[in-house]
Amino acid sequence: MSGYNELKEYRLQHISSVSTDHEKLNLLHDDIIERVVLKAVDEIKSEWDAPPAHFAFFMMGSAARFEQAIWSDQDHGIIFESDSEQTQKYFLALGKEISFGLKEVGYDLCDGQVMASNPRWCKSCEGWIQQINDWVDEESWESLRYLLTFFDSRVLVGKRDYLSKVKTTIFERIATNPYLMVRLLENVGHIKKTIGLFGQFLPEQYGEHTGSIQIKQSVLFPYVNAMRLLAIKEKVESPSTLSRMRKMPNYNNEMRHYEKEFSKLLQFRLRFMQDAKNYDDVHYLQLEKLSKEEKKELKRYVKGGRKLYEEAKRKIEKGCSTWS
Repeated sequence: MSGYNELKEYRLQHISSVSTDHEKLNLLHDDIIERVVLKAVDEIKSEWDAPPAHFAFFMMGSAARFEQAIWSDQDHGIIFESDSEQTQKYFLALGKEISFGLKEVGYDLCDGQVMASNPRWCKSCEGWIQQINDWVDEESWESLRYLLTFFDSRVLVGKRDYLSKVKTTIFERIATNPYLMVRLLENVGHIKKTIGLFGQFLPEQYGEHTGSIQIKQSVLFPYVNAMRLLAIKEKVESPSTLSRMRKMPNYNNEMRHYEKEFSKLLQFRLRFMQDAKNYDDVHYLQLEKLSKEEKKELKRYVKGGRKLYEEAKRKIEKGCSTWS
């Protein structure tokens, strides 16, 4: 416990100094999470002995995409080499310890249980490949949402090639069933309306966030979802939205423009999150805090994200009509 308390103090001491710098902030998150994982490994070693197989601890969501704000919740999993029942028990125990440690340090538990303490997100290499195939075969809204969640992943500790091997399975299944791209498109198709018919903002009308815009869902996610889908289509493994933009085969002036805009948007969000008290707060932007010019800037990001998403949608739909 003392080690986690020390890491919590370390986080509190350093977070404010990097809270307005997107890159430095996410590097700090990486540093803290890695330290928690290594501490958790030591804790489990004292009870269970050394890990019985090589493994990879990977992050998902904003942590994997290098897009965390000051506060963040947990989204992570484990891939391990062996497929024995005892090995599964070991790494589930490790996943539980990691989840506990991260909670102690200041990272909220995931409401949807997307954590390595959950058997769904803690599997052998073979188990993960089977899981991907099962999700694709089921093709339900929920299973495809899990697939999209998994695809935004990055190894922080351990064998990086394990995750790459599993992602290759996704690309292979898409290649044999291109229409699946349309199903994935449908899964992220709902974008909460942020700007009205006459160019006015449409903020939250009720609750503690009245007068605020849900910046994550309404502003960031159109960029994130568009580039995730294009990354799957183009077989780009990188989870970061910015790196996906750079690795597009048609990386041209237009894509460079989106890259610059999204980078500015990440900085823009941090500018107004200094008073956020918890993970929920970082998802909302109070309009009353914005100047006239800042509101104009925010509208530009909203329109840019929707435009990028529509362009990605057209490319995917056009590609599927060609393949069919």
